[in-house]
Parts: sequence; C-alpha cells; structure tokens
Amino acid sequence: LGSQPIFSTRAHVFQIDPSTKKNWVPTSKHAVTVSYFYDSTRTVYRIISLDGSKAIINSTITPNMSFTKTSHKFGQWADSRANTVYGLGFSSEAHLSKFADKFAEFKEAARLAKERSQEKMELTSTPSQRKSVSCFPRLKVRRNTHDPTVRTSLNPPNPTRETHHTVSLQSQHCSFILPAPL
Repeated sequence: LGSQPIFSTRAHVFQIDPSTKKNWVPTSKHAVTVSYFYDSTRTVYRIISLDGSKAIINSTITPNMSFTKTSHKFGQWADSRANTVYGLGFSSEAHLSKFADKFAEFKEAARLAKERSQEKMELTSTPSQRKSVSCFPRLKVRRNTHDPTVRTSLNPPNPTRETHHTVSLQSQHCSFILPAPL
C-alpha cells in the first residue's frame, strides 16, 4: 500500500467455509498482524493482513458493514465484495474490544467520507439537475429525484407559475417556493 497502518493488532485469521457457510477455515497457522489502513487515493478504509507475502485479508470497510463479537476473544464481519465472512481470534478480550472499537470508528469515517463524496458530486452537477434552498440555519435541502430518502411533493402551480415544494427528510419538514423557470 505504501502507507503506514492506522492501527495494528495480532490475531488468528479465519474465513467461513464457502461450501458449508458454517465452519471456520483457518487462513493462518499462527497469529498474524491485522491492520487498518486509509487509502487516500480511493478515500476508503481497509483491513489488510498478510501471511508472509500472501494477502489473507483485503477488506474495504463500508458504512453497512458490522463487526460482531461472537465470544470474549472472537469477532467476525461479512465482506460482500470479497464474498466471504472473516473471523479473528484474539489473545485477550481487550484486544478484541480495541479492534471492534476501531472498526466502528473507521466505519463511521467511511460513512462520512461517502457523504462528502456524494455532496461533492451534487455540487458538480448542472443547475438543471438540482435546486437548493436554506430551510433552517445551516441546513440545505436539495431536490434530488434519484434519492429515495428525500420525498418531494408538488402542489399544482399557482397563477404566478411558482411551484410549491414540501420536502421531508426523516422527521424534519421544510416548505419553500421556487420561482417559475424563465
């Protein structure tokens, strides 16, 4: 990777048996270094582990991933991109807890990086693709017909050809009027 790990620990690495989806298969004969890295070119966080020169974990952390402690020294997560479930056996509960805390921290950082990336994409879209208005202090609402989390209802235009919009973002509502197009 050419960069320094953000956090490293040692653990025994396992993958779920692809044929049974039930049994754990060890991918290392002994405890190996498992590290978190930040890939600044792709703005993603990764978990990487090598056994000698062989990568036994190369997992990109996504906002929808979860790390689950299944015992006091074992935890696991599913990586849909790699089509596997990874398991880590730690020497102590403290090592497991620290790894789980870092997983949650970098998962949140991945979520924020994804949001910033989406905002950057919105800012570079053409004006006809977006309309923006301030509803509350420091809150911007964007009309985006491709985002299922934003519901927009249009009332029939009034005689001045203005369009009334109501946008619901989770539990917050905002109404505003956009001038008719020129």
